[in-house]
Amino acid sequence: MAQYTKQFTGSFDRLLDYIDHSVMQGSVSASQEGGSNAELNGVRCAVRVYERYSVLGENRLSLSVTLFGRDDELYLTAVTAGGSQAMFFKINTWGEESFLNQFARKMEQYCP
Repeated sequence: MAQYTKQFTGSFDRLLDYIDHSVMQGSVSASQEGGSNAELNGVRCAVRVYERYSVLGENRLSLSVTLFGRDDELYLTAVTAGGSQAMFFKINTWGEESFLNQFARKMEQYCP
């Protein structure tokens, strides 16, 4: 498991659109597997789960993204999972790290 977190200032909807576009354009095998949106007392939350195939690990990986926001204050967390072929412990995490690093680079381009 690899994790990325960042605080942003800006538009919740624009960042969420950017996230969707960045992940889907980042790999020909990427797909959005699910998601939800909620708002409670002025706090918005969007959850997205993406998958893609890892050629290096010869398996599928997931990227779970959660975006919280109130007004223009935003908090993002992303976690990758999958990619190991071992039964009791992870023996390769290259695909997870690559998926997350690609995502993190796009987020840093959006708001350095």
